[in-house]
Amino acid sequence: MAVFVALGAFLMTLAGGWTAQRVTDRRHLVLGLAGGLMLGVVGLDLLPEALRTAGREVLGVPAALLLFVAGFLVAHLVERLLAARQAAHGAAGEHNHRAPEVGLTAAGAMVGHSAMDGVAIGAAFQVGGGMGTAVALAVIAHDFADGFNTFTITSLYGNARRKALAMLVADACAPVLGALSTAFFTIPAQLLGGYLGLFGGVLLYLAAAEILPEAHHEHPAHSTLLCTVAGAAFIWLVVGVSG
Repeated sequence: MAVFVALGAFLMTLAGGWTAQRVTDRRHLVLGLAGGLMLGVVGLDLLPEALRTAGREVLGVPAALLLFVAGFLVAHLVERLLAARQAAHGAAGEHNHRAPEVGLTAAGAMVGHSAMDGVAIGAAFQVGGGMGTAVALAVIAHDFADGFNTFTITSLYGNARRKALAMLVADACAPVLGALSTAFFTIPAQLLGGYLGLFGGVLLYLAAAEILPEAHHEHPAHSTLLCTVAGAAFIWLVVGVSG
């Protein structure tokens, strides 16, 4: 079931890459909805489940919350390191505005993250169908933006179109392979809770620091905000029905 659902992420990643070549003025609405879905999953389903499953505390703080904060900080650190590298390449190549390896590095990081998305889907289905469905919705929504960004950033730094397409296909296949890997092992309950907390922190960072700012960057419209609220409300509905 997890692998079947991950195929949705595969298709949405390809759809995001296809849209990157034919971007329309409605992109901000799609990103606004994706941000709302991700926020809803983290706050209404992922984090509560992580707190219930992880159990133990470290110096009076639930381990799931510590890992949640760690996930947020790790995502922030990775983004800052990539930004610093991009700035260094930009400074070093004022007369050559293309630094193809920077685009490939950033796209490669997205592929790795997509593989962990697939593991998250498989791990969530080990908890239960409702949890798996909610996480899958967030991952699928997020992977549209991943596909869009993977193709865009690879092309942006001067890589050939075939390389951008190759990175897009790799990014699309990654969640399927990640979900498939969970069919060969069962994650212990406490470890699973910790992982869900860590993944929740990463997902919240992507929503708050990347997806939603991008959605409102050029189009601070009420319709974008409504899409974000609708996404979070939809996850509330999913959690309520599946619970």
